[in-house]
Amino acid sequence: MGWGINLKYKATKKRKRTDRRRQTSIYFLLWAVFSALSLVIVLLLGVTQRVIMVQTYKREAVRELTKKGTEIQTLIRRTPPADVGGDRTEMLRAISAYYNVNVYLLSDKGDMIAPQTPDLKLDAEEIETLFDFSEEIVLLKEQLAQTEEEFVVYEYGEEYVYGTKISLYNDSEVYLYVSKSIELFQAATSQMNVRLWLIALFMFILSFAVSSAVSGWLTRPLTEMTKKARQLAHGDFNVDFHGTDYGQEMVELADMLNYARDELSKTDKMQKELIANVSHDFKTPLTMIKAYASMIMEISGNIPEKRNKHAQVIVDEADRLTSLVSDVLDLSKIQSGIESLKLTAVDMSAYLLEIVGRFHYLTETQGYCLETDIDDDLYARVDEVKMGQALYNLIGNAVNYTGEDKKVFVSMKRQEGNIRFAVRDTGAGIKQKELADIWDRYYRSSKSHKRPVNGTGLGLSIVKTIFEKHGFAFGVQSEEGKGSTFYVVFPEEKGVETENKVDTLDKQEKR
Repeated sequence: MGWGINLKYKATKKRKRTDRRRQTSIYFLLWAVFSALSLVIVLLLGVTQRVIMVQTYKREAVRELTKKGTEIQTLIRRTPPADVGGDRTEMLRAISAYYNVNVYLLSDKGDMIAPQTPDLKLDAEEIETLFDFSEEIVLLKEQLAQTEEEFVVYEYGEEYVYGTKISLYNDSEVYLYVSKSIELFQAATSQMNVRLWLIALFMFILSFAVSSAVSGWLTRPLTEMTKKARQLAHGDFNVDFHGTDYGQEMVELADMLNYARDELSKTDKMQKELIANVSHDFKTPLTMIKAYASMIMEISGNIPEKRNKHAQVIVDEADRLTSLVSDVLDLSKIQSGIESLKLTAVDMSAYLLEIVGRFHYLTETQGYCLETDIDDDLYARVDEVKMGQALYNLIGNAVNYTGEDKKVFVSMKRQEGNIRFAVRDTGAGIKQKELADIWDRYYRSSKSHKRPVNGTGLGLSIVKTIFEKHGFAFGVQSEEGKGSTFYVVFPEEKGVETENKVDTLDKQEKR
């Protein structure tokens, strides 16, 4: 009970994780990326414009204030013009109005020398506070001390300042202090920030709508392919993945999915044929075993000759079943990698003669002719059991499909440092379009044959798997009406023959 609850809990958690992964669709990702990118671009553009505007304003403000300060310095050194009554206070007021700046003459201690404002109704303390430039004059002196120029321009508080030392009033030194407020610029900057956020909000909404449309447009073919893939998973092999194709990549994907569909359809068909063949192969011997067992029980139980004959049929059919099961298990083990190769040096010449000898019963009972052409002393490093199984399957396949003359040609020859095994039949051959499929685990030729050797249609698939595990080159050459030749090429193991002869001589001497 506890195990069942635990497994159910784990399955539920796994399903929830899967559901969460499904929620993050490509549509959402594309929309999020487009929206975020648009927002970042707007913000980056706004911040960049603000920085550029501030830099430009500061540069222009310094340039303009430098020009005005130089001109004002020149004007102040002159005698006050007659139209202002020779009054320097009135002159500074006129200059301030003309240049749109504030102009002051300050003493060394920061007292304001000009302009004077005798008409203000303020007491002494208020006037002192209003016109106290003690902090400004200290900063101005520091700025002048740090430069070799006659004047300085710098930012102080909410204004830009032009300052210099000039000689007035009988050569007494005073300081010219010209300032221009930047409150208007700060207000404009604040307004620009507000507009920037409004534009960013508008662009985000616009990008939301545009990215939703674009994401839907881009993911539409994937959605269609998903639906069609679901149909394919339910066994509909007539589905066509071409539809809403955007670009070469989608067309190539549709082509590959259609190719996979065709291969799955072919595999499904072959698998059904295999099941039918294997079912028939299982059913036939089982029927025979049941029938002859009944005959022994009912008819030949007390007659030794008949009983032995019927019992032998049961043994033969049981052997067929064993062979059938062995083929299926061998293929499964080899392809899954459960059984690894055990490589040893094998005398392939003698080994092949031994394998061919297993078919002699066909020559004696059914008139088959197996012609051999085998070089002597051909050694190779192979898995002896699996290699023998592969060669046996190839020869058995040739026997099953050879022509009416019942001839099979087996050869193993030395060839440029390699060994080439080939087996040729005289049967109907294989169509060129079927050559790529004959090694498939579900393939069975449509050509009729007598099948004197028990088989399940898995023989060539086992052969392919064994050769691939060894890394050998193999293939088939066939022409319709003239038979087929299956071959494999593998490296020859040098020096093994000499070693074996030396070992044999040593054993003989010891004896």
